Amino acid sequence: MGSAFFPIGFALFIIIVVMLFFSFVPVGLWITAFFSGVKISMSTLIGMRLRRVSPSRLVNPMIKATKAGLVIKINELEAHYLAGGNVNTLVDALIAAQRANIPLEFERAAAIDLAGRNVLEAVQVSVNPKVIETPQIAAVAKDGIEVVVKARVTVRANIERLVGGAGEETIIARVGEGIVTTVGSSNSHKDVLENPDSISKTVLDKGLDSGTAFEILSIDIADVDVGRNIGATLQMDQAEADKKIAEAKAEERRAMAVAKEQEMRAEVQAMRAKVVEAEAEVPLALATALKSGNLGVMDYYNMRNVLADTDMRSSISKIAEDDKKQK
Repeated sequence: MGSAFFPIGFALFIIIVVMLFFSFVPVGLWITAFFSGVKISMSTLIGMRLRRVSPSRLVNPMIKATKAGLVIKINELEAHYLAGGNVNTLVDALIAAQRANIPLEFERAAAIDLAGRNVLEAVQVSVNPKVIETPQIAAVAKDGIEVVVKARVTVRANIERLVGGAGEETIIARVGEGIVTTVGSSNSHKDVLENPDSISKTVLDKGLDSGTAFEILSIDIADVDVGRNIGATLQMDQAEADKKIAEAKAEERRAMAVAKEQEMRAEVQAMRAKVVEAEAEVPLALATALKSGNLGVMDYYNMRNVLADTDMRSSISKIAEDDKKQK
C-alpha cells in the first residue's frame, strides 16, 4: 500500500514542479523569439521575471523591430521600460521613422517618449503635417474698427526640438499676437478685408516657430469678419465721462453758491440784529439828551414828524408795488 502511494505522490510532485517551471519560465515566448530571429537567452527571460518585468512586453516589440530590420538591444528596451517608457510605441515610432527615411536614433526617441510626448505621433506629424486652427482673434485697426480673424496654421513636427520645445499652445499664442500686431498697424480695416493674405505673409516672416517643437509651413486666413466700432464706442464713453465730470463741477459750483448765499444771509441777519440793538438804545439816548438840555422838546417833535412822514411814504410805496403786481 505504501509502495503504491510513493510513485503517485512523486508523479504529482513532478507535475507541480513542471507547471511551476513553465509558469515562471516563459519557454513558449523563448521559442517564439528563437524562430523569429531574436537571440535572447533563457537566463535573460528569467532575470526579467525576477526584476518583475513582463517578458512579453519586451520580447514582442523586439520581434517587431527585428522583422523591420532595426538593431535594438533587449537591455535598452528593458531600461526604457523600467524608466516608465512605452516600449511598444517607441518601437512603432522607430519603424515609422525608418520607413519615412527620417533620421531617428533610439536614444532620442526614448528621450522624447520619457519627456511625455507621443513619439509615434511626432513621427506621423513629421510625415503628414498637422493643421492647427486658432480661435477667433479680435484686433482693432487704426480707424477704430474691430476685425475678427480666424487662421489655420500648418505645422510639421521638428524631431530635433521635441525635447524642450514649446507645444501647440505657444504656436497659437504667437500667431494670435502676430495677427493683432498686423491688423493694428493697418490704417483701415478695409485694407485687411481687401488683402487678408498680407496678414499671413507678415506673421509668417516673424519666425514664430523659433524654440517650438514644430516647423510652421504655412499660415492661411480662414475667415475675416468686421466687428464693433471700437473707436466710436471709446469716443461715446469719453463723452459720457466728460459729461459726468462737467455735471459734478456744476454741482460743486452750485453748492458753493448756496453756501455763499447762506453766509451772506447770516451776515445780514447779524447786521439787522445790531440795528435792532442800536434802535433800542435810541430812546435812552433821547431821554438823556432831554435831561441834559442838549435836545429841546421842539427838536424831538420835529424828529418824530420826519419819522412819521418817512413811514407814510414807505407804506404808500409798498401799496403801489402791490397794485402793480396784481395788475
